[in-house]
Amino acid sequence: MKTLLNMIKPAPHLPEIEDQERVREDYKYWRIRILYSMFIGYTFYYFTRKSFTFAMPGLIQDLGFDKSQLGILGSILYITYGISKFASGVIGDCTNPRYMMAFGLIVTGILNICFGLSSSLFFFALFWGLNGWFQGFGWPPCARFLTQWYSQSERGSWWSTCSVSHNVGGFLIPWVAGVALQYFGWRYAMYIPGVLCILVGLFLIDRLRDTPQSLGLPPIEKYRNDYADKVETEKDKSLSTKEVLMKYVFKNPYIWLLAIAYFFVYIVRTGINDWTALFLVESKGYSNIGANGCVSLFEIGGGFGSLAAGWFSDRLFAAKRGPINVIFAIGMLLCIGLFWFIPAGYTLLDSILMFCIGFAIFGPQVLIGLTAAELSHKKSAATSVGFVGFFAYFGAAFAGYPLGTITQNLGWEGFYWALVVCCIVSILLLLPLWSVTAASIRHQNDSAPAPATSPSRVSSAKPKAART
Repeated sequence: MKTLLNMIKPAPHLPEIEDQERVREDYKYWRIRILYSMFIGYTFYYFTRKSFTFAMPGLIQDLGFDKSQLGILGSILYITYGISKFASGVIGDCTNPRYMMAFGLIVTGILNICFGLSSSLFFFALFWGLNGWFQGFGWPPCARFLTQWYSQSERGSWWSTCSVSHNVGGFLIPWVAGVALQYFGWRYAMYIPGVLCILVGLFLIDRLRDTPQSLGLPPIEKYRNDYADKVETEKDKSLSTKEVLMKYVFKNPYIWLLAIAYFFVYIVRTGINDWTALFLVESKGYSNIGANGCVSLFEIGGGFGSLAAGWFSDRLFAAKRGPINVIFAIGMLLCIGLFWFIPAGYTLLDSILMFCIGFAIFGPQVLIGLTAAELSHKKSAATSVGFVGFFAYFGAAFAGYPLGTITQNLGWEGFYWALVVCCIVSILLLLPLWSVTAASIRHQNDSAPAPATSPSRVSSAKPKAART
């Protein structure tokens, strides 16, 4: 047990490498390796999160469950995942993300296999609820990697590139689970993703590493001479987990604005993702295959939107995330409104707008988490992302039964009015953050004397603070 606890602790810092050429080569190698490892790992997290969705027809046919019973399982996943997003964020700031991300993926793989071996609603709920909990171990380690290995002025591009893994996983799992369901039955639609995730978890242990300092490299701020993030002081190093949580998360008004905005963005995202196929079948006369094909463009548009949001925020707005969040949220509102009013028979226009909706939604979907990480503190990056993610997945849960009830009672017009209201509220919540950056709130979040404003003066103090 002691060996296991030592393994999951943050890796100790090594003496800093003096050879600058070696530092450049090592940083180039490790930044690419960390990125592709995170990308592959989080893609496979989606394999064990969405496998049940595509196994449902088999459960209905073989075991006689109805849609309401299976809907309970979906709600359980969203709730346990939402709670875990926050709890695992706190854990992620206190542990080695290399082992946390790998361990979570391996356990979700095992739980998918256990689900496939079960036949009762009780065990389905148990294993799927536990799966939701360990799903929360996926993104907080990514947030920690992205704040430790990539500096603030470039982070939007790296963060958004990694976030495309959501879309890749969402696009691939229907094919993997669908083929398994078609040829082997629903149980193999759970087994195969489970086995793949166990193998990828072992791959992550081999590929990932903790911080640059754990490999003898200087902090990313020093390496890139980019001190836009809050500079860690000796006082910061002594902060306890409770102090970090209270000071940089619970008492941070910007984190609360982002969290509540994320709640409404996720209602829209999940509502579009989960209900649009049924809307197209019932209101526009689509076949089941045609409706699913149209909705698949949501993920493709989301991938492009993720990349564009990060790239635009870095290069057009000097690493300010606020303007992109607001602009994309306005685009989300306009695209959903147009999609709603298009009459039946305009299939090409429906497809284009579904792509555009995904493009717009995944702007704030990606950047709200990044903004939370940057407007808190590097030591609380995973906690801040987990906190706003907690609100997001309760928004996703709201898009289930409550939004379904609205649709049942008020029809599809009520459904789209609910989405429009959520879009407007998210825009209003994101507007106050238009010009807020990590640098602009540094003094507000730090009760210590203000750090020197000169980059050279900060730079001279940084190496000493970075060592252990």
